[in-house]
Formats: sequence, C-alpha cells, structure tokens
Amino acid sequence: MDYVLDACALIAFLNDEPEADTVADLLMKAEAGIDRLFISSIQILEVYYDRIYIKGREYADTFLESMRTSSVVILPEIPSDVIREAGRFKTSYSMSLADSIAAATAKILGATLVTKDDEMKAAEDAKEFSVLWL
Repeated sequence: MDYVLDACALIAFLNDEPEADTVADLLMKAEAGIDRLFISSIQILEVYYDRIYIKGREYADTFLESMRTSSVVILPEIPSDVIREAGRFKTSYSMSLADSIAAATAKILGATLVTKDDEMKAAEDAKEFSVLWL
C-alpha cells in the first residue's frame, strides 16, 4: 500500500507522541518493502524547522540526513498536477499551504494520507482522498 506522510505524522513519531507506534509500524513496513511511504520536500521542511526549534540545528541536520538515507521517498519537486490540486484544496477547504500539498500528493498518487491534522477532515468527508488518522 502507498502512504503519504503529513509533517504532523513524522513529528508525532519524533516526539514519541501516542501516535508514534503507528508511524513506526509504517516506517518498518516501508523498510521491509511491504508498503511505500512518500513525503514532499515541503513536509520535510516543516519537520526540519520544528526540529531546530525543539532540539537545535545539529539535531535537525541529523534528522535531515536520516531521512535522505531512509526508505521514505522524498518528493523533491511539486509536479503541476499536484500544484493544481493543492491550489484547489487550499481554496476549497481552507487548508494551510503545506497541508494542501500533502493532501494533493496523496490524491495524485492514489495513496493514503497519514495525518492527525483536523484541516484534512472536510476533504476526506468529500471523498477527495483516504486518510489514516493518527
């Protein structure tokens, strides 16, 4: 199965929040080649600056390197079909820009979005994409 990680999912994992076990399971399945995990560079940026605030730049840099070598596929650019969907999501569902990109990426890839962000609820209710709620 294919999944797209929202930044809040990865942050929950890194902060060892109650949802961390679910994300850890997805990461292990991706490492084993059972599932595929994707994340856009925008969500990586969100997690990176969160790590700077929480633990400092050196830790954030270590996080960034660990993502680069992980089994999570980092999508470095935003294709035009994702841009179009993200723009529509942003205006139709009042999502943040980063959340609209995560949602649009999930929709375009036909993947399940992994999130705990309530901004995604209206779009999920409209059957825009599927969500694994944390």
